[in-house]
Amino acid sequence: MVRTIDWVDGAVEIIDQTELPARTVTRRLSTVDELVAAIRALAVRGAPALGVAGALGVALAARQYRDAALAGAVHRLETARPTAVNLARGVRRAAARLADGPDAVLAEALAVRDEEIASSAAMAARGADLVTELCGPAPRLLTHCNTGGLATVVGGTALGVIAELHRRGALGGVVASETRPLLQGARLTAWELGQLGVAYQVAVDGAGPFLMARGMVDAVIVGADRICANGDVVNKVGTYAHALGAQRAGIPFLVVAPESTVDASTPTGGDVEIEDRPADEVFAFGGRRVVPDGAAAINPAFDITPHDLVTAIVTDRRTLRPPY
Repeated sequence: MVRTIDWVDGAVEIIDQTELPARTVTRRLSTVDELVAAIRALAVRGAPALGVAGALGVALAARQYRDAALAGAVHRLETARPTAVNLARGVRRAAARLADGPDAVLAEALAVRDEEIASSAAMAARGADLVTELCGPAPRLLTHCNTGGLATVVGGTALGVIAELHRRGALGGVVASETRPLLQGARLTAWELGQLGVAYQVAVDGAGPFLMARGMVDAVIVGADRICANGDVVNKVGTYAHALGAQRAGIPFLVVAPESTVDASTPTGGDVEIEDRPADEVFAFGGRRVVPDGAAAINPAFDITPHDLVTAIVTDRRTLRPPY
């Protein structure tokens, strides 16, 4: 399987997610500034992948900078995007080895990468077992945003579970919520499902709760960018609406994320800084402006699903159920 992000001959290589599904483009990032720009542009995205990106970015910085310049590069990496906890954690973990030299930093960064790969496999098995337990042998699942190998390194979180159910012959169908405004579901999740040979349907974000109410979805399964100490889940904006729909329909709402996304130091979702994205993302569709001149926009990249709407949280190490 092609890796979303990796260290290749002294540089970071990524699959540029802004080019999908039209083209599969591998970009080689040789400087910290190039990597930071790629993170901010969502060329590399997904909480686990961002943790790997942060760690590998410190490995780049250790080879390029010294003293104050090195500290500045590490800070730029750590703050490139504020909401997903994995990015800052990956940066800090690799930066803790700076005193031991560039080779030690790279070794730590590669360990972060390898742990995320192993984590995806563990989550897939554990999550598939739970879905079968809760929903029976052929569930119809709705997922939001992108949580496959593109969001990790290979495998995935929620989409990794879907892939495992498909491999077991125990999947009834998949609805991929399009995930406005940048269409990570319609562009990326649909592309990955096609690569896996999984039959799917794409639905507009607002259709999700109605499909649940009509009995067309047996469970919602999503990833997370941060899981707070009380079980509140921070994920791509639109997740909260799907959780409310699942509660109303009486179906499970499941979150799949690695232990590296669990943030016991953040008490609740209300303590998380939510990233606001540029207005232009809302104003345009397919490269064409669709709002009147003078319009304003509000564009939070994430929302917060309260813990009491979450049926279970699956990590690579454990399955958590209420009370969190």
